[in-house]
Amino acid sequence: MSQVLEQVSPTADFHRVIDLPMPLRWGDMDAFGHVNNTVYFRFMEETRISWFRELAIAGANVEGQGPVIVNASMEFLRQLHYPGDVIGSMFVGPPGRSSFDTRFELFRADDPSTLYARGTAKCVWIDYAAAKSVQIPDLLRHAIETAGTPG
Repeated sequence: MSQVLEQVSPTADFHRVIDLPMPLRWGDMDAFGHVNNTVYFRFMEETRISWFRELAIAGANVEGQGPVIVNASMEFLRQLHYPGDVIGSMFVGPPGRSSFDTRFELFRADDPSTLYARGTAKCVWIDYAAAKSVQIPDLLRHAIETAGTPG
């Protein structure tokens, strides 16, 4: 499965940082019998937050800073149906001073060669109290800049 996922890359400037398996739940379906569109955004969020947790930056840090999403979009390519599991793949692009772009791909675990959705989200690092963007912390900048490099 990972070989198939490795072949799908949004662009050369973006590098994979996480592949996260997640279950489809009965309650994810809508009245039409397929997974509701809002759930795709939740899968993108869960994948992003899992990567932040791996870096120990989920939530506000001691300085009261953390990430916010300033825009997000999703392209729905195929319908998902319960039951099953999905794989959320997240990619990061080059960081700016206070922001970085992410891309997201969603596959079914039992159909890893078919792309079901792809999305984007712009993350901005902010000072929550001041409600202003601040420089991305060194730990996060390093993780973004070294994503996709061997070692």
